Amino acid sequence: MSTVTSADGTTIAFEAIGTGQPLIMTDGATAHRAVNPSNAEVAKLLSDEFRTYVFDRRGRGESTDTTPYAIEREIEDLAALIEDAGQSAIVFGWSSGCLLALDAAAAGLPIKALALFEPPVVVDDSRPPLPTDYVERLEASVAAGRPEEAVELFMTAAALMPPEFVEMMRGTPIWTGVEQVAGTIAYDGRIMGTTMSGNPLPTDRWAAVDVPVLVMHGDNTPPYLKTGPAAVAELLPTARLLPVTGENHNVEPPVLAPVLRQFAKEL
Repeated sequence: MSTVTSADGTTIAFEAIGTGQPLIMTDGATAHRAVNPSNAEVAKLLSDEFRTYVFDRRGRGESTDTTPYAIEREIEDLAALIEDAGQSAIVFGWSSGCLLALDAAAAGLPIKALALFEPPVVVDDSRPPLPTDYVERLEASVAAGRPEEAVELFMTAAALMPPEFVEMMRGTPIWTGVEQVAGTIAYDGRIMGTTMSGNPLPTDRWAAVDVPVLVMHGDNTPPYLKTGPAAVAELLPTARLLPVTGENHNVEPPVLAPVLRQFAKEL
């Protein structure tokens, strides 16, 4: 394990795999290296051409955390990783990590290009929007020492799992793993902002993004995870949309790796 120190003193743990063009893999809500091996698998498949950074977002895995939280702090975390790489990087974002990657590019970080897989924005009635008090309820549950309530809210309101299925998950290793990082679920809620409200995306948030952007979705994914990515691609002048055959929200590394390799060759 290697580490970088972010601007506020937070330690960000990472593993860099391979040599070549820097590629930074940015997870979505609750995911980190210990529970999501996919990023490392992608990195190994690309190790001949890319130096891939697989890292734990703040408050997860082996990274530390510093309060109070702000989206700007996670942008600084990415900046520290890019500084370690020593040159501009391609940044990959998965799920809510897509929006963090977009925010980082809009903030002017030395990012060469963005590859985004299924940004979970909700721009129509293809699924229920997030509750307007979603973040506040998450933070209140964690502050009261009831992280299981935050996990349940995330799974039902954000991930749309049926309540009866959520009940069956209690006490399982998956549930325990999510509960351990329950305090960070609100971070992704803040990153998503109003983009899961069922309304059109804000036109100003990523107006400064001027690098090539590849927006992907699986063709077997739920409808809103097709319309949402399409809306992101339409919003960004430098973006193109790519449906990925046979995939859903959990894209397989042997499928994703060659897509990223080809995207990089086209830059």
